[in-house]
Amino acid sequence: MTKTPRVAMPSAPARHGDDLDDAVRILRAGGLVAFPTETVYGLGADAANPEALHRLYSVKGRPASHPVIVHLATGDRDAVARWATGLPPAARALADACWPGPLTLVVPRAEGVPEEVTGGSATIGLRVPDQPVAQRLLARFGGGVAAPSANRFGRVSPTTAGHVRADLGTEVDLVLDGGPCRVGLESTVVDCSLPGPLILREGAVTRDDIESILGHPVELRTDGSRPAPGTLASHYAPRARVVLVTDAEIRSRAAQLTAAGQRVGVLTQQHAQEFPAGVEILEAPVDLDELAHALYGLLRDADVRHLDVLLAVPPPSLGIGAAVADRLTRAAGPSPQPGR
Repeated sequence: MTKTPRVAMPSAPARHGDDLDDAVRILRAGGLVAFPTETVYGLGADAANPEALHRLYSVKGRPASHPVIVHLATGDRDAVARWATGLPPAARALADACWPGPLTLVVPRAEGVPEEVTGGSATIGLRVPDQPVAQRLLARFGGGVAAPSANRFGRVSPTTAGHVRADLGTEVDLVLDGGPCRVGLESTVVDCSLPGPLILREGAVTRDDIESILGHPVELRTDGSRPAPGTLASHYAPRARVVLVTDAEIRSRAAQLTAAGQRVGVLTQQHAQEFPAGVEILEAPVDLDELAHALYGLLRDADVRHLDVLLAVPPPSLGIGAAVADRLTRAAGPSPQPGR
């Protein structure tokens, strides 16, 4: 019989404390624990344990130069001091306004931080997640947990425990099931290590939010020129080929591809359009927050339906719509290398 990872279900409250204790024991022993955050499920390892970090990178198929985010418990400012040389004024303002929440701050790293956490750079990404299971785990663990998304590198991030099990199988020691993730997209990443803060990855904390908190314009630098998770040209990709189109051309492109023998799906917020027979319709919610929440499930559904091509119309770059458009653009990038 094939071994399956142990899964701690939220429907068993009598066992929940024991499950968290087991998760802490696994982390302290160098194991891997997948856990929910408000953004996506993370694949957690003790951020102070280089061997555990090596295993994390191996399971994900993640390049060693690609930094991971360290997750910390709410209110533990001493923990920040263990990982960073201090929060610059911009980082402190953003942390005060947005932590706990879907915001990662890149700051100068402290002495002794393992190279595996930072990808060899002089900075570190820190985050305080806003999710009760994650917070109880972090509080009991009492240290930093490195946690990239709990999926193969470059593929669609998981927003349910089932996604984690489907992607990683027995390679994760324990899955804490906290239900579907509330936000559904990875955290916003802001680099505060330079004189002028930079947004390296867009998310639920929007550019407008950040500029409002800081009181001045903030530059977008999402091209991967600064090290940050999820900023490669190809990322978040299903096995189906994603092609970005406009609503004006989606029907004709679907007809062309279907006529060529391709199994085609469409992802659009315009639900009134009619498509050729055989085209699979993945209806995108009109509300942008709901679309962000549903996006990765829709991309995974393209593979469940065995689509060859998914034609996707990016939403307007308003609020969290900018982050959704970013993820779709990267999903449509050059195909990931095998094993990513």
